[in-house]
Amino acid sequence: MIPDCTALLFAGGDSRRMGRDKLSLPIGGQSLFQRTFDLLRPLFSSILVSVQHPRNDIDAPQVCDEIPGVGPLAGLCAGLQHSTTSWVFAMAVDMPYLMPEVIERLAERRAGHQAVVPIINGQPHPLTAFYAVSALPALRGVLARPGKPGLLKAFPELDVCHVTERDLVDLDKEFLSFIDLDTPEDAERAHRHFGNRTP
Repeated sequence: MIPDCTALLFAGGDSRRMGRDKLSLPIGGQSLFQRTFDLLRPLFSSILVSVQHPRNDIDAPQVCDEIPGVGPLAGLCAGLQHSTTSWVFAMAVDMPYLMPEVIERLAERRAGHQAVVPIINGQPHPLTAFYAVSALPALRGVLARPGKPGLLKAFPELDVCHVTERDLVDLDKEFLSFIDLDTPEDAERAHRHFGNRTP
């Protein structure tokens, strides 16, 4: 359990490449949403679901983007605003392979920083990352800029701890934790993977 942190599960994407709502995808006998939600439950006493608009099919506390249609930065700001803890762990709903041990390793790197972001194959993963509530004013400043500000553009405004492959390879040798499901083929592979696992 990570007691000073709320999980923020991002479930408001458009699922364009998937061609259907990702949340209801069957993954090894569960919906993708339920599998990801259940992954977070043992680690966090509070879980918020980030959505663009309220959804009746989600039985969990929801937060709506502060500014609709501009991407995950708006969802992160909403989650930080509604968090009752000093930290938020932001996670995309389409990452069912994420290992709890990886989340715990990232949590260990928070001291003295405003964000902890993994860098895998040279790419930052802002939706598998920790953010301090103290970062909210800086993030809102970026959100208020003209255009469609991306979450990555906020990083120069924060004290960010970057966690590399070297820091995680002992836990997840193939870095499966950072695979997301974008296409029907991705979903089918995940369904087979979890369906074939023995208890």
